[in-house]
Amino acid sequence: MRATASAFAVGIIFGAGLALSDMINPARVLAFLDVAGAWDPTLAFVMGGALIPTAIAFAMRPHLTRPLLAGAFSIPENRTPDRRLLLGSSLFGIGWGLVGFCPGPAISGLVLGLWQPWLFVAAMLIGMLVERLLPLQIATQPPSHVRT
Repeated sequence: MRATASAFAVGIIFGAGLALSDMINPARVLAFLDVAGAWDPTLAFVMGGALIPTAIAFAMRPHLTRPLLAGAFSIPENRTPDRRLLLGSSLFGIGWGLVGFCPGPAISGLVLGLWQPWLFVAAMLIGMLVERLLPLQIATQPPSHVRT
């Protein structure tokens, strides 16, 4: 119960931060990505601001035996990018660049009553379901030119 409550509280704070910084507005994100046009650096400041608590957390990590709100740290053992990671991050970046939404701001944007965040979240959930149900042969098999 404590983990659920803390996750809920952190989600509310994160969503409020996205709303306060106007990152739930896809036009703001698309303006940041438009470096050759009317570039808006706001997202860079938001990302830069996120580096401060991240740097503090990384500095504190070696001195902690466990996180404050969990039983153990969840640190990935595999640090090598694989095909699934590259494919997923490419799809994420393409989608973000096309519509200006990524999961956090889209979910936060649901409260605005606009149809665009609802469509994005529905498509995201369908994509997550398809990924779970269908084996991704392209992501799990080595390329044809690689001998195994």
